[in-house]
Order: sequence, then C-alpha cells, then structure tokens
Amino acid sequence: MCCPSATLAVWSSAWLSGAAASDDVLDALQVWGEAHEVVAHDEATAEVFDVPVTGEVPAPPARLLGALRRLGTTDGRLVLPVAGDVRGLGAGGPFASAALRAGEALVFADLGFGVVPQHVAEGLWRWTVFTLTSHPLSGTPAPEYVPLGEAEHGLTEAVRESAGTLQALDVARDRPGVRAELSARLRARPRPEWPPGMPGRTLRVLQRAEEIGTILGLAQADEPGGAVSASAAARRAEALRPLGDAVRRARCAAVNEAIRLFARTSETS
Repeated sequence: MCCPSATLAVWSSAWLSGAAASDDVLDALQVWGEAHEVVAHDEATAEVFDVPVTGEVPAPPARLLGALRRLGTTDGRLVLPVAGDVRGLGAGGPFASAALRAGEALVFADLGFGVVPQHVAEGLWRWTVFTLTSHPLSGTPAPEYVPLGEAEHGLTEAVRESAGTLQALDVARDRPGVRAELSARLRARPRPEWPPGMPGRTLRVLQRAEEIGTILGLAQADEPGGAVSASAAARRAEALRPLGDAVRRARCAAVNEAIRLFARTSETS
C-alpha cells in the first residue's frame, strides 16, 4: 500500500521515536524487494551520511538509519511529485529531477537532504541521498502540511465530482469483469506492515486512497474508456486529474500525520 518511501518514512520515524527496532525497519522494506542499498549523489552528501557515492560499492540501509539518528532528524516527510506539482522538492536540481522520475521521495527539510528510491533490478532497490537545492529567498522548503481531515474530505469530494463529470461525458461505462479485475489488482499490490501504534485514522485514509487509486488506474488504462473522439478522451483525462491529485494528497497527509504523531510521542517520552 502506497510506496517504498512511505514505508521507510513511517518505520524510520517509529524507530527514531523508540516505537520500533532498527531490524523492524529493515524487515518492513522487504515487502518491496529482498535487497536494498544506499548511495549518495555527491561526495559532500556521502561524507555527511557516511555512505559511498554513486558508482561505488553501496552501503546497507542500516547505514542510512544510523546517519538519520546521528544527525538528529525527526521530520521526514513523504512527497509524491508529478509533472505540474513538484511542491516540497526545492528549487530544482538533481534531487527534484530524481524524485519526479521516481514519483516519490522522502524529504528531511530540517537537515536539507532528501532520499529517492529506484527499482534497479528484480528484488533490488537503490536509495540515493541528495542535498536539497534551496531557494535563495525561502531556503529549503518543507513539504506542505495538509491536515488529515482536510485531505480525507478532499478525497470524498474528488470522487463525487469526478464521477459526475465522467457520467456527463458518457465515458464512465461498465466493463465485464471489472470487479474481478479490481480485486486482482488490489491483491497484487504489496501489503506492507505498519508499526505498532500506527494511528487508526491514517490507516483508514491510506486504505481508501489505495482503493480509489486502483480504480483510477483501471480507468486510465481502459483506453479509450468509452470516449468516441480524441477531444472526449482529453476531457476524460482532465476529469480524472483532480481525483489523482486527491489520492496523492491523501496518501501524503496520512503518512506525514503518522510521522508527526510518532515524533510527538518521542518528544513527550
């Protein structure tokens, strides 16, 4: 459910707050692939995180966790950028480009670094640490904080509005076996475990976003989706865009709310 960056974000936060062991974090990543490795994009970042630079023999992910604890961060945030919405990525640069290609990243705005996963081979993920490029006026941007309730409401509204638009365009047609196809897609998705103490509301929002995201994926893959012309297909894509934005916003809000609550627990313990 969600993505590798979300798994690392939540579990590393739980570990930093004392709610999980480091082995728990490493075990949680296994759902995405059997092997994970860590490199740095440049020499300066490699020195800070004590990991090899890209092109050298990579380090195990435990080295990344150790660096996060040593550097004292508590404020990792999930970002899910797409073309046209790159908020939280800084003022361009290698990190922003890599995060946009991956469609996900973990941002440590308090440290000025970000981490991007890349699926490099069957069962193997590479995590690259980047220095964030700061804006000359505003400095390193923190990802937007979206209250969970606001994101959940926005998801509900986007579903309602997209359904009405699609129906008006006559492109929301039924397909034989669509329910079975939806169930199969949901079953095929990785099912990561979450740390003890993961807030129930965040789990509910993540689950709903996952289901709606899977439906959205079916609609986008169903070309031409009942549209009778290129212009109708374009209107259909435009109708689905707000729903995709709402799914991404809900996923980020749920994950980042869990991180915030784990960090708060650490501060009060």
